[in-house]
Amino acid sequence: MDWTLRELRFFVTAADAGSFTDAASQLHVSQAAVSRTIAGLEKTVGAQLLRRVPRGCEPTSTGGQILPHARRVLAEAQSFTEFLTSRHGVLRLGYAWAAVGRHTARLQRDWAARHPDIELQLIRHNSPSSGLAEGLCDVAITRRPVDDARFDAVIVGLERRLAAFASDDPQWSRRRQLRMDDFADRTIVIDPRVGNTSARLWAHSERQPQFIEFTETDVWLDLIAAGRAVGTTAEATAHHHPRPGVTYRPITDGPRIPVTLIWWHDHRPRGLDELVDALTQLYATG
Repeated sequence: MDWTLRELRFFVTAADAGSFTDAASQLHVSQAAVSRTIAGLEKTVGAQLLRRVPRGCEPTSTGGQILPHARRVLAEAQSFTEFLTSRHGVLRLGYAWAAVGRHTARLQRDWAARHPDIELQLIRHNSPSSGLAEGLCDVAITRRPVDDARFDAVIVGLERRLAAFASDDPQWSRRRQLRMDDFADRTIVIDPRVGNTSARLWAHSERQPQFIEFTETDVWLDLIAAGRAVGTTAEATAHHHPRPGVTYRPITDGPRIPVTLIWWHDHRPRGLDELVDALTQLYATG
């Protein structure tokens, strides 16, 4: 079927207005144009959509069935148009798990005050590129190595590595800090897609931890709170995902975790330089 948004718009307007004359007035076209356009849609559909009545027009049975679908299509088209017209005034920042931890609120407040012409939108998406490859954002935060030639990257800060465990954990509940070797005989829950924890961290240890894989942050927290596993994560997680029954403690010899911004190699979004400066300053000042 070969229909157009113009035809749908004319049909919906006439159905809502209740007459071809009023629809023509609202659309700023002639009544003949309204009739001709709707007739073209009816020919495509193969059925009459609006019937003439003494006071104007009303949907036929087929028209009544099509009307809600036509409204949804027009709403989606309007949303797409608004996106196209406003996208240069919006910088979409994607992240997986946690944005920038305790700096997140400060970043949003400072950005709104300093860059009123560019809205900063935070978008969470648990994928290796934090939504960048999926087209959900313009620039993304990642805490794993970037080896995709499609993206440019810059490190804006470093975060401590924390241990996460059940608050009543019999081995660790009284510990104020831990070491990487403490994990050697534990079961660790990890997200292999976006996480920064893998067996490589214990490559030179005599004992290797056991691993459980998962795909959702809530599952990670539930497994830890239930005492079924422990975890290691970036400092930002403790700020974004506090959970009753889960305790976070620093790992004294855990390697720092780089916080990296990535964006498409062939597209440098508006506001990127300002975002890099803002994040670098926030992490530098602690």
